[in-house]
Formats: sequence, C-alpha cells, structure tokens
Amino acid sequence: MHRFSAALLLGVVLGSSALVSAAGRPNLIYIMVDDLGYGDLGCYGQQRIKTPCLDRMASEGLRFTDHYAGNTVCAPSRCSLMTGVHGGHAFVRGNKEIKPMGQLPLPEGTVTVARLLNDAGYRTALIGKWGLGGPDSTGHPNQQGFDYFFGYLCQRHAHNYYPEFLFRNNEQVQLNNKVAQPREDGAGVATERNDYSHDFCVAEALQFIEENKDRPFFLYLAMTIPHANNEAGNEGMEVPSLGDYADLDWPLPQKGHAAMISRMDGDVGLLLQRLQDLGIEKDTLVLFTSDNGPHREGGNDPDFNDSNGPLRGIKRDLYDGGIRVPLIARWPGRVEAGTTTDHVSAFWDFLPTACELSGIDAPKGVDGISYLPTLLGKTGEQRKHEYLYWEYETQRAARMGKWKAVQKSPKAEIELYDLDADLGETNDVAGASPDVVKKIQVAFDEAHTDCEHFPYVYGKQR
Repeated sequence: MHRFSAALLLGVVLGSSALVSAAGRPNLIYIMVDDLGYGDLGCYGQQRIKTPCLDRMASEGLRFTDHYAGNTVCAPSRCSLMTGVHGGHAFVRGNKEIKPMGQLPLPEGTVTVARLLNDAGYRTALIGKWGLGGPDSTGHPNQQGFDYFFGYLCQRHAHNYYPEFLFRNNEQVQLNNKVAQPREDGAGVATERNDYSHDFCVAEALQFIEENKDRPFFLYLAMTIPHANNEAGNEGMEVPSLGDYADLDWPLPQKGHAAMISRMDGDVGLLLQRLQDLGIEKDTLVLFTSDNGPHREGGNDPDFNDSNGPLRGIKRDLYDGGIRVPLIARWPGRVEAGTTTDHVSAFWDFLPTACELSGIDAPKGVDGISYLPTLLGKTGEQRKHEYLYWEYETQRAARMGKWKAVQKSPKAEIELYDLDADLGETNDVAGASPDVVKKIQVAFDEAHTDCEHFPYVYGKQR
C-alpha cells in the first residue's frame, strides 16, 4: 500500500489548538497560477508588468520572501501541495503523460488536503488545472476529495486557452471555439476563438464562493495563466486583449505575457471584492502563489521583464529561480497588513496548515510543517524545517538554513551557495565548506524513497 494511503486517515482525529481557537475556522482559498516567476509581481520587484491588485493584497496581508514550490514543473509541484510531502516521498515526481488524456493519476485512497478538509465539513472545489489524473482515473478530482471540479484534467489540454471543451466534474462542457486538427487530449491551436477558458474559470470560482458563503469552503483555484500554449510555437502567449501593452515597442510574446498577468491580477481583485461584498472577507484566508518559476516557451523570454528577479534559473531548474515562488496571504483582522516574513516554507506545508486551521490533526508521515504561527504573527511558536528537498529527473537540491545545494546529475559535484551572501547562486562555496556538503549529502540520502514510476538516477536507495 502506498505510504500516503487511506490507512493514514486512522491517524487523523478532530482536535484544536490555541492558535485554531484564536483564529476560528476560516474559509480557505488557495490561488495557484502557472509559471509565474518570483519577479513577475510589483510587490516582488517587477517594474513594467502591472499588478495593482496583487500589490494591494500584499499591502493588506503578509508576503513570504522564502517560499518554495513543490517542484520545478507542474504535476509534481501540485502533488506535493495536495499530499503534504516533498519530491523524495511523492507519488508523482514528474510530468508523466498518460494517453489519451491526462498525467499519472494519484492512486485510490490518497490522503489529499481536499479529502481532509471535506471530512472536516468543508465544501471543496477545484477550478482550473488539475494534472494529477485524467477522465475516469483514480486521480480524478472527484475521487480525491473535491466535491466540485471545473476546468482541465490534462495538462496538455490546459496549454490551449481556446479549447473546444472543458470538464465539469465528469462531463464535458462545450465551448464556442474551433481547434484545427483536434487531438484526443484536447490540446492544439484554435482557429476560431470566442471563449477564453480563464474567464470561464474565474466566473465559476465567483459562483462557487457565492453559493457557499454561508458554510465553510475550500476553493483551490488553479489558474493556467501565464503558461504558454506550447503547441502554438512562438505565438503561444494567448490572451484576448493586449490591453495596456498593445502599443509598446515590445515583441508580441512579451506583450501577451504581460497582458495575461495583468488580466489575472484583475481577476484576483474581483475575487477579493466579491468576498468583501458578501461580508465574508474576515472569515476567509486567501493565499496566492505560483506552481514553479517562469518559462521560456510560446515565444516568451523570461529575461525581458526579469521574471525571476534576483534569482538564478527558470522552470525545470532546481536553482531558486525555478522553485522559489511568491506567496501572499490575506486574512483581514488575523494576518497583519503590510508585513513580510523570511520563514522558509514550501508547498508541502499547506496541508498541515489547512489541517490546523480547520481544527484537525495532520496525517502522520507528512513532510510539511504548519505555517499558521507565521500567518498569525506568532513567530516564536513557528517550527522550522531542518531542510527542504527536491528531485527532478537528473537533478536534486536542498535548502538547509542559509545554504542551498544543487546537484545536476550523478556525475556532477554538489554545488553549494550561501543565500544570505549570494541570493543569485553565482558563487559555489562547496570547496570551502566541506562539512556543510557532508550534511547535504546525508539529507539527500535520507530524503529519497524509491518510486516505481520515476527511476532514481543516483543509485539504489531504500
């Protein structure tokens, strides 16, 4: 049986803590966008792409400077978020494609944050992109704790912003678009474009909030912006309007990329306004993040607007530019406005955080640590990680305090960077810090367990 199977539910019991009783049981909205870089928001240093709503969200809440995605590509990052474990323990560790539609599905009985919250009395919804199981699979969102699903099951399908259909639970919802030479997985490039999928997902999210305003709910809003339509080549930054960027002397893909981000920013603003209009903003914790670093796809150049900010690397790298992501938390009256934290955290921390907020204990065996104390300004009560760990294809990496280690392949030496002095990971100090490298090697070895679907290239492990 998989180590994070239904058996772990035996270890989940109703409980409470001083923090939970002080904070109450809030609604939870987790907004994850797709391939947004650490430097793509104004509140994280962006100078040219306009993000006034998210900048205001940061001014009204808490901004994390040292938060990390679950991985450097989509599916494994989302798996870590849903299951509370890092890449060395996760069931999904890469974008493993399944034909005709979908990616490697989560197995039956997986304990997800959605299942835990659902069992705790929350109404749960996933709107947007899933990537952890296609139609009729064990990984379908309705089989993994979500009462309601609308959007894309398959990541390849999600490349296309003008698809011929989306899914509502198990049923296809037809859109008014025409895709030339349509594929079984729904991917492709539309020749007739009328219905922009992102707009439909935003409308569904607002409707879900409205319908559940009088009961506790968990909304996982997994927006596809600003991912590229990879099937469209250098014209992959698909957006209905270039908006404020139309007349700039920029390459077309950069106009599209910026317009996508600003469109998404405005929609986050609509969601926050809806919470206020319904009188539930003080009862709702909203978190905003990205699934990994910025991409170089669809004609986009991540250097053009400095999408990774001061960091090195992009999507598919395990340098911080590929995995360090924005995290903004807003909860009026609970999360202090205009604050910043350098608490080192990662996607796998969300599951125990959500459990503590909902008044239940997290399952045994997860890698995450609740960051609720940090959210509530009780930093003296915040537990810290000994280290964070990632593995992807031939690469592995760890963050241990101020130290960041990257190993690109089994034949490569471990690189070591002092992030306090070298945020951009430019000066490898492994040779001058052999004791730290030894600690990193121990962490690498203990963090990995074998997974049949993703062979480990560093030799036989337990």
